[in-house]
Amino acid sequence: MARRLALLLLLPALLPALHGCSSKSSDNSGNTAGASRDADSPGGSSAGAPAEPELPPFEKPTLAEVDAKADWQSMPVLDSLKLLHDELKKQKPLVSVKEALALKNDSTENNLKIRSGLGVQPESPADANFDATITRHILGDIKSTNGILVSSVEEGDLYSLTGFGLFTFDWNLKPFAIAEVVKTWQASADHMMDKVVLRDDLTWSDGKPITAHDVVFSFETIMNPKVPVPAVRSGTDKIRAIVAYDDHTLVYFHKEALASNVWNLNFPLIPKHIYEKSVQEDPTLVKTPYHQQQDEKPVSGGPYIISRRVRGSEIVVERRESYYMHKGKQVREKPYFKTVRFSVVQDPNVALLALKKGDLDEMQIMPEQWMTQTTDDDFYRSNTKARDIEWLYFYFGWNQKTPFFDDVRVRRAMSYTMDYKEMLDKLAYGLYEPSQGIFHKSAWMFPKNAAPPYQQDLDKAEDLLDEAGWTDSDGDGIRDKEINGKTVKFEFTMLCASIPLRVSICGLMKENLEKIGVLCNVRPIERTVMQQKLLDHEYEAQFGGWGTGADPSTLDNIFETDAGRNFGFYSNPEVDKLLEQGEKEFDRAKQAEIYGRIHEIIYEDQPYTFLYFQSAFYAFNKQLRGYWFSPRGPYHYSPGFSALWRVVQQ
Repeated sequence: MARRLALLLLLPALLPALHGCSSKSSDNSGNTAGASRDADSPGGSSAGAPAEPELPPFEKPTLAEVDAKADWQSMPVLDSLKLLHDELKKQKPLVSVKEALALKNDSTENNLKIRSGLGVQPESPADANFDATITRHILGDIKSTNGILVSSVEEGDLYSLTGFGLFTFDWNLKPFAIAEVVKTWQASADHMMDKVVLRDDLTWSDGKPITAHDVVFSFETIMNPKVPVPAVRSGTDKIRAIVAYDDHTLVYFHKEALASNVWNLNFPLIPKHIYEKSVQEDPTLVKTPYHQQQDEKPVSGGPYIISRRVRGSEIVVERRESYYMHKGKQVREKPYFKTVRFSVVQDPNVALLALKKGDLDEMQIMPEQWMTQTTDDDFYRSNTKARDIEWLYFYFGWNQKTPFFDDVRVRRAMSYTMDYKEMLDKLAYGLYEPSQGIFHKSAWMFPKNAAPPYQQDLDKAEDLLDEAGWTDSDGDGIRDKEINGKTVKFEFTMLCASIPLRVSICGLMKENLEKIGVLCNVRPIERTVMQQKLLDHEYEAQFGGWGTGADPSTLDNIFETDAGRNFGFYSNPEVDKLLEQGEKEFDRAKQAEIYGRIHEIIYEDQPYTFLYFQSAFYAFNKQLRGYWFSPRGPYHYSPGFSALWRVVQQ
């Protein structure tokens, strides 16, 4: 599912403040990778997304007719671990494992040495402890285990182990079909059809075969308007039909010839025999006791099954033999870990203590922790750490349907108000880089003449608020404005996840806003609660983050008018038009110009106050090997987490 919840392996990058994924992209196991007005005019006018042309009813052709019409071209079907092995063979380690373990990550040079020395794969199966358990840290609880309902990074990480899909992408964000499940993949020269043949040794965890009919059923369920899956539906809705010609042969028929069609194939799959009848009774997939039972102990298509789930505490998965064994024969690589335990620890400081005690094996660490709490012998006794650039940006998001942020001048005023220097230098310890918009400067679609990052300028902020009509009419020190005959004070609430750094950044913004007569009430809340409020648009402002999708076309599910995850009701007709053009352009250089222009427009409109790009900072137990970084961090691509392994203790 490598398009959107450029989420996990599959989906991780989904939700703001979780952080998010700007697409439904996935990684390796069947998980997948604006709004209401022209912001440049204060009054503005609503503009919907371009209407789709009506297509005649789909008439299913025979497979012979399909083959006769198509000029089939072979597409890549790859084993991601083998791909990584081949990459490692090209690179000589900078240091030995022993030398890497002795280093402290206190410089760029040592960081590269640690990653090179410990990012290795086992020289032989005997080097890996296949009976090992790994305990992973997650900041928030799992709300749903159903692949098509996944809506957070944590849920994506889980689904990447239990879920099933046909497509993924590597650390360079290049797509391919998964060799463990796909036999062949062909695309028609006109980009209107894809043909996939599944392997015949695939089973769900209850023993039922995985077939092409499961793919068709999953697609039809995702496209059912009664099923609440806006993130996964985005992109999938560009497919006109999927036909299963037998248990293993699928043909995807596209509505248009789009460069993004290669990504639109990637969506999560659910078992037809489990949900075929129940979805008719309960299309939400969550309300009935049957669906709640399935959520607790779902039928798995991936290498692991859920063995234990304690709400708010942990979720444990066990390797299933029927994934890699079929009729007494090993048909796929055996996953490195027997057990994976996800431990829910919402406070990063508590999590770091657990890591040092050995109760966690890995975690993402905050800037303060990197600089002050992971530098001594106590940390390095059992752990090490590594970092790399990640295309993950954080922002203040403004709900443009509120009376406060419907005017672009107000949003720009917000951006001039923030003290970026204090945020970056003090709160982030100089470890994060300022954001210049939706794309990182190292991305191929970053514009050549991008505007510089905002700097604090309270005079400009006040001038813009004055222009927008927000003045202090009654002299009480708080700006106000007459709206529909009523005086409204400029006082709003900022939602953020209950994570110390995020709360501190919101607190800094609160202090800055008070200097210009605006009141901001910071409200830290549990992330699953926040997630629902964003989906329901029940907020005024929020601190959020988006990770990159596997392809910039995935932006349409965030910034296109009326898109499912356009939480702030952003709308710009030019952006809508350019998003449509980008999907139809196959030339990479021209695509870069289109998406670069989208970047520029969104930065001009400031639906977000762009704060910083967060690099990937991770701590790992010294017994772990195989971590390899990408623009989506060490996990959210293929092989991602599947490349990690634990050494056999001597």
